[in-house]
Amino acid sequence: MKGRSPAGNSYCSVDDNEEIMKVFAMTFRLHAPWVNSLKEKRMIVKSLVAKLQNKFHVSATEVDEQDIHHIIVVGVAAIVPHNAMADSIMDEISGFVENNTEAKILDETREIR
Repeated sequence: MKGRSPAGNSYCSVDDNEEIMKVFAMTFRLHAPWVNSLKEKRMIVKSLVAKLQNKFHVSATEVDEQDIHHIIVVGVAAIVPHNAMADSIMDEISGFVENNTEAKILDETREIR
């Protein structure tokens, strides 16, 4: 199927079965037993989220367990052109999280749509 922009110019040509982008989402559940306050937890989360956003140009935020001192749950998502790139970036992000926080990774989930 070939589409047209409102100005009448043709834009991308897309086969009915061809997908032109993928979205990946990851969730990290971390344990930080030394954290004694929500303020301290926020500082750790803010630092990790900023590093992820700056290095990988992804969306990242704390997504769950905001009121529990020792548990940090961070979600990461981005749009990529294909599955291979999603897998590659998710592997890099996983290694980055492991190397850039003292918290232990309890669980990691991945999804590509």
